[in-house]
Amino acid sequence: MSVYQEYLAEIESRRIQGLAPKPIDDGGLVFEIIALIKDAGSEHRADALKFFIYNTLPGTTSAAAVKAGFLKQIVLGEAVVPEITPAFALELLSHMKGGPSITVLLDIALGDAPAIAELAGEVLKTQVFLYDADMHRLSEAHNAGNAIATDVLESYAKAEFFTKLPDVEDEIEVVTFVAGEGDISTDLLSPGNQAHSRSDRELHGQCMMSPEAQQAIVALKAQHPGKRVMLVAEKGTMGVGSSRMSGVNNVALWTGKQQSPYVPFVNYAPVVAGTNGISPIFATTVDVTGGIGINLTNWVKKTGPDGKPIINNDGNPVLEEKFSVETGTVLKIDVKNKKLCTEDGEELVDVSAAFTPQKMEFMKAGSSYAIVFGKKLQTFAARTLGIEPTPVYAPNKEVTAEGVGLTAVEKIFNRNAVGVTPGKVLHAGSDVRVKVNIVGSQDTTGLMTAQELEAMAATVISPLVDGAYQSGCHTASVWDKKAQTNIPKLMSFMNNFGLITARDPKGVYHSMTDVIHKVLNDITVDDWAIIIGGDSHTRMSKGVAFGADSGTVALALATGEATMPIPQSVKVTFKGTMKPWMDFRDVVHATQAQMLAQTGGDNVFQGRVIEVHIGTLLADQAFTFTDWTAEMKAKASICISNDETLIGSLEIAKARIQIMIDKGMDNAAGTLANLIAKADTRIAEIRLGEKPALAPDDNAKYFAEIVVDLDVIDEPMIADPDVNNADVSKRYTHDTIRPVSYYGGTKKVDLGFIGSCMVHKGDMKILAQMLKNIEAAEGKVEFKAPLVVAPPTYNIVDELKAEGDWEILQKYSGFEFDDENPKTVTRTEYENILYLERPGCNLCMGNQEKAAKGDTVLATSTRLFQGRVVEDSANKKGESLLASTPVVVLSTILGRTPSADEYKAAVEGIDLTKFAPMKAA
Repeated sequence: MSVYQEYLAEIESRRIQGLAPKPIDDGGLVFEIIALIKDAGSEHRADALKFFIYNTLPGTTSAAAVKAGFLKQIVLGEAVVPEITPAFALELLSHMKGGPSITVLLDIALGDAPAIAELAGEVLKTQVFLYDADMHRLSEAHNAGNAIATDVLESYAKAEFFTKLPDVEDEIEVVTFVAGEGDISTDLLSPGNQAHSRSDRELHGQCMMSPEAQQAIVALKAQHPGKRVMLVAEKGTMGVGSSRMSGVNNVALWTGKQQSPYVPFVNYAPVVAGTNGISPIFATTVDVTGGIGINLTNWVKKTGPDGKPIINNDGNPVLEEKFSVETGTVLKIDVKNKKLCTEDGEELVDVSAAFTPQKMEFMKAGSSYAIVFGKKLQTFAARTLGIEPTPVYAPNKEVTAEGVGLTAVEKIFNRNAVGVTPGKVLHAGSDVRVKVNIVGSQDTTGLMTAQELEAMAATVISPLVDGAYQSGCHTASVWDKKAQTNIPKLMSFMNNFGLITARDPKGVYHSMTDVIHKVLNDITVDDWAIIIGGDSHTRMSKGVAFGADSGTVALALATGEATMPIPQSVKVTFKGTMKPWMDFRDVVHATQAQMLAQTGGDNVFQGRVIEVHIGTLLADQAFTFTDWTAEMKAKASICISNDETLIGSLEIAKARIQIMIDKGMDNAAGTLANLIAKADTRIAEIRLGEKPALAPDDNAKYFAEIVVDLDVIDEPMIADPDVNNADVSKRYTHDTIRPVSYYGGTKKVDLGFIGSCMVHKGDMKILAQMLKNIEAAEGKVEFKAPLVVAPPTYNIVDELKAEGDWEILQKYSGFEFDDENPKTVTRTEYENILYLERPGCNLCMGNQEKAAKGDTVLATSTRLFQGRVVEDSANKKGESLLASTPVVVLSTILGRTPSADEYKAAVEGIDLTKFAPMKAA
């Protein structure tokens, strides 16, 4: 069967599912399609033409290369297709976004056919995705006296590729669709268990919310032609949990605008809103697609006669509605005056934050990275011509507060800033382009990152990036057909692009499914580094890390840069003494609870950097805090450590990077070896006193300062999804932190999970020691609930084996992972035994395996969102409660939550993760 016949068979199978033909990325298929187009008598010719024109993916796909080559033949008259004139061929090239299409346009524009060359030059003026080789060709041609090259460069210097685009409308009419009440996780928009289909945009679009919701959106669009559907999180924040580019893509697919008539299912410009605004990382993703994210503030605290908020019986402020956004409400966005208004023009709320000059540019250009590439192209053209670039883009906002010191994040941004006024010290609120040091791509978003790189015509990692890693942890649990199809292809692409990859496409080294955040934490060898990662838990304990969508990750890989405002910071310090029976995870939960208590329920962490003065905790243990800051809705976090602690963390990082080198994971560029050299340099700087560990200035200015009192943390703390709260908006928020005694030692636990990025080697040793203690006291260990254990890294497994702790885990396990024979089928039933799962994310992701429906799960992980770890059953809500490792272990042995006394007795003599506040200098 020919490739084309196989494609027709696939089309038929998709038709049965209600899907259109899958967009083509295979050059071999396009070769056959071109042959059919050339065959005037072929019965397939009409369909082949449609596939060629409307269904071939752009960028650097092999299909795009073949398509661009044939279009070149048509433009030059070497091939004749009546339906594709040379002018139409040039138009098609203009929609291919870079890579082979730019090569073809340059070939024609710099060729020896003047009339055609001039037309190609006009198309080139509209393009922004040019790379060094493309720019070099233009520069050489200009220097050789080529008039068209000079004309194109002059256009670039004026940024006409941007200025000639239509402006954003002065007024945008929207009709609301309430997606849910309370915080809306991106899992609702793009479920983790459908991650395998994210690169197939039409197919993946069918998983957004529900078929009923999709039909309702379609009906709203039909009832309100000309209006845009605005997706709303009522009494909550939109897009918590992750950046989830696929979530924004789905919203755009159902509510946005088509980017090109010749590229199917790629939409842009979604409009999303939330009573409490948009989650910071999700807001960045909305920007990538030129969308609009609105903070509605339509529910506010009700105040009494004394002007103070009225508190209900649960201790929460009573909220009252300022205006309704129920589904079907028509509103107007007054873009010119930056106001949200009623249909009749009555002002409801100021939305200036959604329409900053920079965001307006993203909307006009259709994406944020079109602006990044455009600025780079304009700078190049002006420099080549020896002129100043025409002021076109909004100048970066540069905020300087005289006499005010710098927070840690302000220091990092000033160190890494690109293109700012020389010598100017920038504070929070400044818009900055920054150099990115470390980039991480994870496996369930990686296929989309690869697509984005192809779309922006990038072929190799930027030399500005110190190191980049492609993980395999989100698909580690089950090596099923979906993973076997997608992951090798992803690893091959990323390996060729220049990343260190968890799996070796050549099969030389053993696959490493270590949790991505742990690996990024190790390969970050500078406390002044900026890290971008395709996951919301990209939160390192060295440097400052930002979780990002697949497009921003692609941009960082391709350019070595990112653009964002310098965030405000909240300073977190500690006082008092940690009780010997408490675990550091309890301190992390207590931080959330004490912050909310100190602020009257206002989450001052949301959208800001948490600067946590962690002091003497090494990177692995400190990561427990930084990781949780994603659930605090913080934009990022920074650990302030003392010198010796930082040196200790860097030595650990060096050893782990060396293990990766010994495995054979380093590349031809010597990326990993170079990271060890950088770590050695940083250690020398600290030891010589040349550059101590990163610390803020004494007179730095913070949005807020929170002091966590360790003395009042007397029993384990549990983050409860509160699934039966009468107020829907209070469910699944991560803000309900309860002491273990709240449950009276009676709450049934159906399954325990120890794993994910929130645990480290110490947690595994706590588990082993608890089993040894119980065995010594009772003669054996009996589980009354299943306990699933997924160590975050292979290093931990190896060290536990060497130190004798793995043996006790094996003794009580009914299942142990086997890399030579990995699971190929998802587990659906659990026995009351210990499961030793492969290192990776496991239940925390919920994309491959879950607990049984309706279970009450006690987990060390980070996710308590509805349906993530456990789904609801017909008669019981599934709930994922989050706690420390010793609480989870004890609960699975008891089959219920322990009392405070039972807990204290069980951990006596066990080395829990200790912590003491930093001493004043």
